[in-house]
Amino acid sequence: MAQVDFQHREIAIKLVYYGPALSGKTTNLQKIHERMDPKRRGRLLTLDTKEDRTLYFDLLPLAFKSASGVTCKVKLFTVPGQVMHNTTRKVVLQGCDGVAFIADSQIVETKNNNESFANLKANMKENRLDEEIPIVIQFNKRDMPKVRTDDELKRIAARGKEPVFPATAIEGKGVPETFLGLAAATWEMLEKKIGLGSKHGIPKTELLTALSKQLGVETPRPEQLLGLGKGG
Repeated sequence: MAQVDFQHREIAIKLVYYGPALSGKTTNLQKIHERMDPKRRGRLLTLDTKEDRTLYFDLLPLAFKSASGVTCKVKLFTVPGQVMHNTTRKVVLQGCDGVAFIADSQIVETKNNNESFANLKANMKENRLDEEIPIVIQFNKRDMPKVRTDDELKRIAARGKEPVFPATAIEGKGVPETFLGLAAATWEMLEKKIGLGSKHGIPKTELLTALSKQLGVETPRPEQLLGLGKGG
């Protein structure tokens, strides 16, 4: 759950990018980092290996001060995709407030996507994370050949409760939408749990407007935050 520092009037929100190896988790954070206001972003810490882009995790901290004077820090993490690093994935997931699952749109990656999503659910359960913690799904690599069609993604979105966002992260397409969709869903959960807006002075519109401005995009309309839509 979000960390609240009453003395310094700070709230830290933790968002985790999860998914199979090489699906584009690190690329998402790199593109967010590129777009963010240098005065408001922290360093992007990355540890590369021969086997996988990230052995432990990437950490990208962002911050802004609300009109009420509360500083909101948003920390973005990625987890290693390789199966051998499951212990690290569980550690990184601890205390998270929202998850972006980065799937590979290529049909040949369907099994890896499914296994990784099942692994996410299992690790969330082991960490005793609240079932209400939001998950959004990004289908990345839309520029590759032999990918799931747009109609297939819409059907997936209609079947599940998670918002689905198409993306080509290497080009930055779909990256802001996924991030802002996750931020909006996380705000809804934190408002319900701790009163993020009503008690701590960080209204949803202010959070999304501040993050959108830092990304250099327009504040999304409510329907855009649902991606391709979500089922009941």
